[in-house]
Amino acid sequence: MENQQELMFKLSMFEQQMQQIQQQLQAVEKGIIEMSQLNLGLDELVGSTGKEIFAPIGRGIFAKAKLTDENLTVDIGGQNFVKKTIPETKEIIEKQIGKLEEAKKDLGNAMNEMNDAFMKLIDEAQKQHVHGEACDCSDEDCTCDDDGNCGCKK
Repeated sequence: MENQQELMFKLSMFEQQMQQIQQQLQAVEKGIIEMSQLNLGLDELVGSTGKEIFAPIGRGIFAKAKLTDENLTVDIGGQNFVKKTIPETKEIIEKQIGKLEEAKKDLGNAMNEMNDAFMKLIDEAQKQHVHGEACDCSDEDCTCDDDGNCGCKK
């Protein structure tokens, strides 16, 4: 009985960890999509100096603005802003997408490893056998096949 409780606890822990990895994977994939869309949006700015655009000012709110040049102010982290050209900005974004792709790959590998360990635990649990329930022989005399069928050597 104690082994079953321990097994159920381990299976529950695996399930929770796999759900966390899945959530992280979804967040990374969302980031990749957003960065890719941003990268495509920058292409539309090339050659648009003097044209009116809708500039986002926050959560779905836009202001009509005139693009005075193709230099962008880019947050490079820690509230540090620098002037970058569109190609320079695209390069930064592509590097960020690459890092996200690497994180996605690492999370996928972690998910596969977790799944393998989960399946191994299930396999071991299926092969486990409690003496006295499946047969009434001692450990030394008990023989079990891969299907969990047990018998006594006598």
